[in-house]
Amino acid sequence: MAWRWGSVVPLSCPMLTRDNYTVWAIKVEANLDVQGVWEAVVPADPTATVDPEKNKRARAYLLGALSEDILLQVSSKKMAAAIWECLKARFVGADRVKAARMSTLRGEFDRLIMADGEELDVYAGKISCMAARFAKLGRTPSDATMVKKLLDTVPDSLFAAVAGIEQFCDVETVCFDEVLGRLKAFQERTERRKAAVAGERRGDQLLLTAAQWEARRRKRGGGHDDGGSSTDSGAIGRRGKGWNSGVRGHISRDCPEPRKEKALLVDVDDDPALL
Repeated sequence: MAWRWGSVVPLSCPMLTRDNYTVWAIKVEANLDVQGVWEAVVPADPTATVDPEKNKRARAYLLGALSEDILLQVSSKKMAAAIWECLKARFVGADRVKAARMSTLRGEFDRLIMADGEELDVYAGKISCMAARFAKLGRTPSDATMVKKLLDTVPDSLFAAVAGIEQFCDVETVCFDEVLGRLKAFQERTERRKAAVAGERRGDQLLLTAAQWEARRRKRGGGHDDGGSSTDSGAIGRRGKGWNSGVRGHISRDCPEPRKEKALLVDVDDDPALL
């Protein structure tokens, strides 16, 4: 309902909840003041007698702006001033608790840092969860705050990406998800590069057949098995292993296992001539 000059009409007021006391109190004071009954709630002269009619109207207005659970706690009070002081003591105390929780959460946020080996998505999720906790306390952090936290606390391995983002992007306006995406792209590219370098190193090895190994041993002056026959018992001891049986002393051509060309690894650096 609206207020009209020359008449006193009750004004609408939002219901008091556990989270809106500050705004609610401002509106209630304004509404009661325009109706001329605010002095029944907070008298200009504490020693003066409160007008009973104004007290009734102010009390009715206050009780009408309370939810049932809060109403039952103050309904026994007959003075509007007593109801007001009771609500103030309760909800201002809650505001102080909220401020203490905010301070604790801010300390947790300041100490948050990305651990070595931690996934970027996991760490970004921690920052987002803390932002949600701030929002429940009525203070939602801006994207700029979250971006700064992310860039300041990632490992040194992502420093090049951080430098690029700070150089080519406006960290005050860029959104958190975009920065996270750029960091993830840089990290994936770095991991692919490391894998490629490791593959190049493994490429320094060649596969050699058994015959090539035999030629390599002859070149270096090592023993070999020429496949010939001998009746000298000493020669038996110098003979190589069978082609596939692995039994030393077999004449190669008499080995019960079929001959196979076995591929073995050799470093290119050991014998460049093989290339």
